[in-house]
Amino acid sequence: MSFLPGKNILLGISGGIASYKSAELTRLLIKQGANVRVCMTAGAQAFITPLTLQALSGNPVHTELLDPAAEMGMGHIELARWADYILIAPATANTLAKLAWGLADDLLGAVCLASKAQQAVAPAMNQQMWKNPATQHNVRLLMERGIRVFGPAEGEQACGDTGPGRMLEPASLLQELEECCATNVLLQGVRVLITAGPTREAIDPVRFLTNRSSGKMGYAVAQAAAKMGAEVILVSGHVALDCPPGVQRVITESAADMLKATCEYARQSHLFIATAAVADYTPVAVADRKIKKNADTLHLEMKRTVDILATIKQEYPNLFTVGFAAETHDLMAYARSKLERKGIDMIAANSVADGKAFDQPTNALEVVWQDGHYSLPEMDKHQLAEALMKLVAAQYNQRNTTG
Repeated sequence: MSFLPGKNILLGISGGIASYKSAELTRLLIKQGANVRVCMTAGAQAFITPLTLQALSGNPVHTELLDPAAEMGMGHIELARWADYILIAPATANTLAKLAWGLADDLLGAVCLASKAQQAVAPAMNQQMWKNPATQHNVRLLMERGIRVFGPAEGEQACGDTGPGRMLEPASLLQELEECCATNVLLQGVRVLITAGPTREAIDPVRFLTNRSSGKMGYAVAQAAAKMGAEVILVSGHVALDCPPGVQRVITESAADMLKATCEYARQSHLFIATAAVADYTPVAVADRKIKKNADTLHLEMKRTVDILATIKQEYPNLFTVGFAAETHDLMAYARSKLERKGIDMIAANSVADGKAFDQPTNALEVVWQDGHYSLPEMDKHQLAEALMKLVAAQYNQRNTTG
């Protein structure tokens, strides 16, 4: 079953040798029943003519930002509103940089900034340009904003080099688009509640106890769930991250604050994912004034915090619940134990030994449920979150179907 018939696909083409593949991609999209319009940069037109793409798409090709005829009707805005999906293939290093930093000095950049459509890029460049830290940083920025990255592939390049940087073949890009369209409805109409980031446990008015969680994994999970059509509530500790597109965020301070907010939203949710690194202990008493360093030692009496995951599952036993476990050793044993002890539906466990995961752009997960287990290898946290949410959606939908 194809999900492309009737979809409005805007194909952006930037100036790389892989532009010649865009003609075949256009043909395949039309064959699948999609409505295709093409937007070309000036560089792209040096490799392939607009007339070729016009003949294949059946629509005029858009090339100029300041085209008086088109701009009388705000042509770039109309194009941005028309698109259900924007795919830039090939996406050069220059185009990736422009998208990452929000430049709109050509038509393609302006359309991307003005559109609410799901966007994707298919990188194509020299292998060293792809590996350059600047390019990798730009790619991470794009993924953080919800832009999908298809590829690149590895192999021989036009310049004679061999390595990563080849644009995916048109058939592979078509498959990626199909999968995205299918994924976008996996959690349609499902209300998903997610906790993320660290908590802060006050000691006095200026100090608190916390942990190393950056919240990146939880925010990536929230973004992935929103891409799947879910209505997402993100209950978050204090982090240096922007709220993902299409997500409602609630900022909390302590473990008690996060528990209160989570309980409030759990009653109206269908799926709960607890990625937050919640403090296990909190000070018995909080000083009302700044504690002075009058002694050589300081003793703090601590008490256990309420277990948010266990509490939510106990109060809402029918709520499909996914936990997270960060462990330094015996990863699978602790994951299985936590799954059974708390009566949750799934758990995603990751190793934090030797500085892994915390403040890192990558992670790996062991995903466990009652009668199954799947290993997700180390990859970028946004890609990992999407892979995880596909597993979660599959288990959630299976339970609802069989139930």
